[in-house]
Amino acid sequence: MPRDTAKELYLELLKKTILFEIWLEHEPGATVEKRRQGLDWPMIAHSMIGRLRMDSLHRHMDSVLADNVEGDFIETGVWRGGACIFMRGFLKANGVKDRRVWVADSFEGLPAPDEARYPVDKGAIFHEQEFLKVSLSEVIKNFQRYDLLDDQVRFLKGWFEDTLPTAPIEKIAIARLDGDMYSSTMDSLTNLYPKVSVGGYVIIDDYSIGYCSAAVHDYRKAHNIEEPLIPIDTTGVYWRKTKP
Repeated sequence: MPRDTAKELYLELLKKTILFEIWLEHEPGATVEKRRQGLDWPMIAHSMIGRLRMDSLHRHMDSVLADNVEGDFIETGVWRGGACIFMRGFLKANGVKDRRVWVADSFEGLPAPDEARYPVDKGAIFHEQEFLKVSLSEVIKNFQRYDLLDDQVRFLKGWFEDTLPTAPIEKIAIARLDGDMYSSTMDSLTNLYPKVSVGGYVIIDDYSIGYCSAAVHDYRKAHNIEEPLIPIDTTGVYWRKTKP
């Protein structure tokens, strides 16, 4: 079997497993279309981003390798860790040893709205949703289940405003932002976007949520970012950085 074929078969199987597609009929309330679009909150699967966003992430990682775009991969807001697990699997399948996967999360759910600093977040109740609270130990165990926990995986535990400013990340090729709220999205963009290499990708998982999209537009306007926002599915968008 050609090496590339074996690699692609592994990565496809990894996606199917992370998204629980192989056993979808055993997951309550799940449908093929919901899982494709990432519109359900899976009871069992290790990711809720859906097939379209997972495939898009795969293409972006292929692109930065093909174009020799420098930098690590990071996700801010990881839930059960599925997208980061796929990032690490991708690097391993491609024999890449000089990039890290940064797994950034409070591992305690989302913060309560700070309406004084971020009035756009008024009324957000994500912090009340226990389903979104996944511990660091559980995410570590999920990496271990795939034999993908090693020194190329680094965890940043805490609120983004506390961890990201001092994170020892030099360059970023893929920044996948999944913070739902204005505050989380703005903290991620403020601290990470300057480190994104030209040719790197910024992926916004929750653009369909008004809190999140407001932060994206405010940051892009303040920093004169004109690259087009490209839809991935009904929820996510991305853009590719074309200038410093």
